[in-house]
Amino acid sequence: MICDASSLGHEYTSSGERLSALDFFAGSGLASLALSSDFDVVWANDVSEKKALVYGLNHPSQGLVLGDIRDVRGSDIPHANLSWASFPCQDLSLAGKYLGLDGKRSGLVGEWLRVLDETTDKPEVVCLENVLGLITSNGGQDLKNVCEGLQSFGYQVGALLLDARHWVPQSRKRVFLVGYLSDEIPQSLRLDGPVSWSSSPSMEKAAAEIEGWVWWNLPKPDGLSVSLEDVLEMDAPFDDEERRQHLIELIPNRHMEKLMSSSRSWFTGYRRTRNHQQRLELRFDGIAGCLRTSNGGSSRQIVVHKGKDGRIDTRLLTARETARLMGADDYVLPEDYNAAYFAMGDAVCVPVVRHLVHELLLPLAKSSTSALTVDDPCVMAV
Repeated sequence: MICDASSLGHEYTSSGERLSALDFFAGSGLASLALSSDFDVVWANDVSEKKALVYGLNHPSQGLVLGDIRDVRGSDIPHANLSWASFPCQDLSLAGKYLGLDGKRSGLVGEWLRVLDETTDKPEVVCLENVLGLITSNGGQDLKNVCEGLQSFGYQVGALLLDARHWVPQSRKRVFLVGYLSDEIPQSLRLDGPVSWSSSPSMEKAAAEIEGWVWWNLPKPDGLSVSLEDVLEMDAPFDDEERRQHLIELIPNRHMEKLMSSSRSWFTGYRRTRNHQQRLELRFDGIAGCLRTSNGGSSRQIVVHKGKDGRIDTRLLTARETARLMGADDYVLPEDYNAAYFAMGDAVCVPVVRHLVHELLLPLAKSSTSALTVDDPCVMAV
């Protein structure tokens, strides 16, 4: 179900005594999918009609408010225990010329903060998700400004750097900034300092400049149990001879040597421009590169297969493979390839978020003495 901006007062219902969540910048709905393992998503919002259609296909019983976050008011949305926001990342990367939160797109996190400020009954837990540029943009000042904004509302804040490769065969590092609206954090959910698997030197440097920073205690997952071969569709057709030869010619000599000597049969790669020349650079670690949004040929990931006879074949990563790499194998995708690739490339990795939710965000929400269950009257929208 998709609602327009005029239906912000829609009444939401949910079951049992599960806690509730809001999904800002919901996109195609992978965050809602992940959150729903432990929370009832009672409100979601996005401005993209194309993404909203994908959201509706996969979450038909949930209302998504289609409209600009700048038109959302804190009084328009129901109370929830968790507010999730995967705000636009373009201005935190090269694609957005590293404008940071001064950019028109990534700067929309300021609108999320405004909505939170307008909310009388604030959620006990908040989580912001974005690319690594959030840590370093504007010399770390952007991260500091967001943290100080949350702290001004009473939240204790800290962040985790999580790489999807611990859950799925995809290299995908993302920052998760977590805030908790309480003076007392359960001892089991915080650490005295960072741990290497969920932090980085740049994060530690940024944290040192932010007063009151919290190092969250998130257990490390057991380990990757799904291989790249498990994700790939073995019956997907390879490229025709002309395209195959073209892509093979783009593989650098040193990569070709590693490919032919490797014991692996399947590889992934991206086309990149090096010294004004296009190259197809491969990975040799048995995982896929980070999915990107499909705004051009270089954003589409290539699958390379080396047969037993040494023959090399190539093809694009299929739409279904992109969903599997995001931990959403059964997700309903658009029929158009680029639309499906975009829906997955511009989303969160489901098992990463589920782990974060189950091991940290849900315990934080439950530990709050003011936590409300979703069948409480004040959960209903105004």
